[in-house]
Amino acid sequence: MTLKGLSLALVTTALAALTLPALAQDKTGTNVGPAAEGAAPGGAATMSLAQELYAMGIAQGDAVTVLAAAKLAASVDAASAEPAALDPAKIAFAEGDQETLRKKAAPAAPAAPAPMMNDGTPRAAAKATFFSATSEDEGAADAPVTADAMFAKAKELAADDEALQGLIEDAMTETSRGRIGGAVEWLSRLPSGQTDVWEIPFYGNSYAEVAIVGDGDTNLDVAVTDENGNVICYDVSWSDKLYCDWTPAWDGYFYVTVQNMGGSRNSYYLMTN
Repeated sequence: MTLKGLSLALVTTALAALTLPALAQDKTGTNVGPAAEGAAPGGAATMSLAQELYAMGIAQGDAVTVLAAAKLAASVDAASAEPAALDPAKIAFAEGDQETLRKKAAPAAPAAPAPMMNDGTPRAAAKATFFSATSEDEGAADAPVTADAMFAKAKELAADDEALQGLIEDAMTETSRGRIGGAVEWLSRLPSGQTDVWEIPFYGNSYAEVAIVGDGDTNLDVAVTDENGNVICYDVSWSDKLYCDWTPAWDGYFYVTVQNMGGSRNSYYLMTN
């Protein structure tokens, strides 16, 4: 389990608890169990690291770092999907001012879990968006940086360095083979001032990972909680990226709340294994 950006502000705005129907398995408390045996970070972790490396490489003007990011990004074979519409009535907001409410979405009455099937059926996800946009600025980017764009930037930074240009060409060929599969990504274009709430099912006793990969235009505040309102991961730092992994103790829904705190739209990917 990964916790980022420790902040009392988000702790005090954690998702509220709710009462679930009594089942044979005890589903009270936090839905986190012992680490799944043999679990290892997958495509979501790799893409999250690629985006972090790319941002570092751009800041330093370093073609080698950007190339490393491009190779990581190109190694991920993510299936794109469209989220279902999450019924807004299922999301309850606790009392408080708007800044508090935006971070305190609580599932009011989630349906019975329907996790990803073992036959390879993509994991389901549903999303609802809350609050009014505070700006019509669409931002500079329309999506997070792709592997192709990273390779192109690496070539630009390499300039007349023929040896480095050759390495980049070789990497572009090599990373088309042996890609990491199993990841699913959903694209959301979130206007300034609005908040997305995602409902995602995961199996109990199986490794789970979630990544938020923004386009770099604005800050995104992110929280991952279980159906009881317990915070699993959160990040309120000046970033639009988060990676979170854990092992659920039982089959259940988890809720990812993404708040755009910036002055323009942020087009981000939500990725899961």
